[in-house]
Amino acid sequence: MSSVWSNFTEYIINNYYNSHKIVEVGVGKIVEPSNILKENLPKTEILLVDIYPSNNEIIKDDITNPTDNIYENADLIYSIRPPEELQRDILNLGLKYKSDIIIKPFFTEEINYNLQKKLNLVNYKRTAFYLHKESR
Repeated sequence: MSSVWSNFTEYIINNYYNSHKIVEVGVGKIVEPSNILKENLPKTEILLVDIYPSNNEIIKDDITNPTDNIYENADLIYSIRPPEELQRDILNLGLKYKSDIIIKPFFTEEINYNLQKKLNLVNYKRTAFYLHKESR
């Protein structure tokens, strides 16, 4: 497991091991984290979404106008290094579909200022990300 993603994916594996569906939005070309999740969570449906899919495994969707069946019943929706202008849309996905949200910004970035009160900063080992837990 690449040390770049090991702590981040370990957190998801440890906290979402009973999940039925996990969705990564804004995948781009970096599929290593989702591959790690697929390998370690074989009973969980892992979906990859991007507005411009880089391969056939990635579903084309615009999170500003989401396709419901992709996100419905997702236990977790996460995004790695999303642009600040999409962070609110990612949170809105979680609120609409009652899913937990993880947003992992660049190391040098913080979360959108207007979202800081709605998301909790999580420091897990050597990685940091923002989490919104949906009460179920």
